[in-house]
Amino acid sequence: MLKRLSTWMKAETVQGYELPWRIFWVALAVRVLYMTLAHTWRIRPYDDHFSFAWEAGRIARSLVTGHGFANPFRGLTGPTAWLPPVYPLIIAGVFKVFGVYTPVSAWVVLAINCIFSAATALAIWEIGLRCFSRMNAVYAAWIWALYPAAMQYSVRWMWEMSITTCLFAWIFVLALRLRDIDTSGSEKTGAIIQASGWMAFGILWGIVGLSNSSLLIFLPACGLWILAGTWRKQHAIRDAALSALLFIACLAPWEARNYAVFHRFIPIRGNLGAEAALGNGPGARGLLMEYNHPEQATDQLRLYSQMGEVRYVEMRGRLASDTIRANPAHYLANVMKRIYFFWVSVPSDNRWPTELPRTLNFSFISLAGLLGLWLALYRRISAAWLFAWAFLLLPVPYYLVTVHARFRHPLEPLIAVLGVFLFQSAERRQRA
Repeated sequence: MLKRLSTWMKAETVQGYELPWRIFWVALAVRVLYMTLAHTWRIRPYDDHFSFAWEAGRIARSLVTGHGFANPFRGLTGPTAWLPPVYPLIIAGVFKVFGVYTPVSAWVVLAINCIFSAATALAIWEIGLRCFSRMNAVYAAWIWALYPAAMQYSVRWMWEMSITTCLFAWIFVLALRLRDIDTSGSEKTGAIIQASGWMAFGILWGIVGLSNSSLLIFLPACGLWILAGTWRKQHAIRDAALSALLFIACLAPWEARNYAVFHRFIPIRGNLGAEAALGNGPGARGLLMEYNHPEQATDQLRLYSQMGEVRYVEMRGRLASDTIRANPAHYLANVMKRIYFFWVSVPSDNRWPTELPRTLNFSFISLAGLLGLWLALYRRISAAWLFAWAFLLLPVPYYLVTVHARFRHPLEPLIAVLGVFLFQSAERRQRA
């Protein structure tokens, strides 16, 4: 069976652009079947269904029931900017059609995640093809389609990771297209395609910003990398400026809403101070102190309700700042722990027979990606520095504030491509 699969995959590498769609449909079928048969859509009603998309689900319910973009926790606590709007709005649309916190809604939300996760395989295929080889594209895309760790967040987590990971991967593809990175030696990008590519670049970054604003740390490096190789092209600067305007236009309605509601500028997401306190307040050990979260701690929920979100977040932010200033060495130690957790594995409550394989798997994937990146830089592979900037910048907010295993997910499509490149290089060297 393995021999047949290998023969089929090798044969597919010469069939052009039809291959990714086969990978997409297989990836989607595997995810939807697992999610359906494993009953991951059955959400426990504990704590009034809070595990159904957590704060995003609460906000979606508030939208559908006529209370607006508000109430991210228990009760009617008022307007919120705790989360960016994209994922709560998606869930609100599902609730509107299929009911609030119903099993059908849960299935549909996870199915949407599965579609985006499967579509990421298409982006991985093009990244591998443009930067390395067709064989790299084939294996990296199939790994993403079939490897359980790559699909876990789409079939189990009602959160934005699958959507933002897909969009981020396609932004990476757009960057490669605009820089004409292509190992196959195809024709260069024309002026019309360049203009439309820049427009798509700005719009996709706007959607990503309204879904997971932490990823915006990579935007300046990505844009400058494209311009560094295209600024001499006709209308390149104009197209980049138009892209920036489209990006701002995507964010403008949300920023206007926040200013109208809270009477101050809130940069997309308004919970940074609270997250900083949960990760760096008194007693911090490098992980998020969830027991002090407004959803779990009744005293914090009471303060949140009484003070309002803006004042509460400011108060928690001051607490985090005071704690860091009082003991900077302890904060630095927590940052080092979070760097370790981001790449090696975030500890959990599982017993060691379960925890050890999970840690080995997580750290092996990181190691393969990092070594593949080093090899790409050493061999001066096209776009190697774009990979490097992503690896350097995307984890920074999580190093400084808090960390979770899912925060690495947007990097994992790039890790798949670089990991395949690493092992393919080792195989070629062994043959030689």
